[in-house]
Amino acid sequence: MQLKAILVDDEKNAREILRNYLTKYCQNITIVGEAENINDALKLIEKQSIDLVFLDVEMPYGNAFDFIDQLKNLDFEIVFVTAYDHYAIDALNNHAAFYLTKPISIDNLIKAVDYVTDIKEKENALQNKVLIPKIKSVTGKISIPTQNGFEVLEMQSIIYAKADDNYTLLFLENNTKKLVSKTLKYFEDALSDNGFARIHKSYLVNVNCIRKYNKGKGGTIELSNGKELSVSAAKKSKLLAYFK
Repeated sequence: MQLKAILVDDEKNAREILRNYLTKYCQNITIVGEAENINDALKLIEKQSIDLVFLDVEMPYGNAFDFIDQLKNLDFEIVFVTAYDHYAIDALNNHAAFYLTKPISIDNLIKAVDYVTDIKEKENALQNKVLIPKIKSVTGKISIPTQNGFEVLEMQSIIYAKADDNYTLLFLENNTKKLVSKTLKYFEDALSDNGFARIHKSYLVNVNCIRKYNKGKGGTIELSNGKELSVSAAKKSKLLAYFK
């Protein structure tokens, strides 16, 4: 699959190195523009449809997060390229499909492009289709601790779970919710083999309850109870793999 990309970096030499690497090692990438600041990058995006932005973090007149905040819509993927590794957690938890540090590793660059290509292929395959999970509903049960002992729930009665510090808030199909003294990681480990997917640092969802996927800014899903939840870029590919 061919992807149209732009390079955003205030250092001309850095853009040249990245352009040469992409031309030589990632032949499904077509570079349609370059920018040295976020204002020029926004103008490029307004003029044409793109699939991918290679984005430096620190630039004059605004950084990468300022750029993202000014976007009207984010229907492309972002690969952060920077010499500063302390932005990695924020980038991957929110907007970045991949995070590359300078000097760029060719192997990691290829991995980043392959990852974005996989996302775009899955999105295109699912566009305008009713989402049908590859997995069937299961009838397993899970016990959750209570003040007086424990309670047994049908796994499929859980629509989604939300992290709340060291607690987890479970949202159930009967429009009730339960606060449980277990972490979201606990429920991820307990439910991941039963059709539950981690879509964000804060959310674990029942895949059988997903009704719609929206590419939009950051990507979102709509659940059977009408709730819309954000999907982090780092979790997107695994989520889309659940569907036909």
